[in-house]
Amino acid sequence: MAYGYQMMGGNCGYGFMGYGWIFQILIFVIFVLIIYWIIKKSDFNKNTDSPKDILKKRLVKGEITKKEFEDLLKEIEK
Repeated sequence: MAYGYQMMGGNCGYGFMGYGWIFQILIFVIFVLIIYWIIKKSDFNKNTDSPKDILKKRLVKGEITKKEFEDLLKEIEK
């Protein structure tokens, strides 16, 4: 037997080789958590405008009149 082979426990220095599947699962879980964090922090599928803000934008753009704005505002505040 070679000297280095005996010194390393007979497995060429890879003492955790039998537990490699644990590290693969750990890397996969970390990868999934990073993807989840990126999706959660992104503005994807986020609409932070309240109904009142949307009505204000429509009023400014001229899509609705002031009377329509007031009527719709009363509806959403019920």
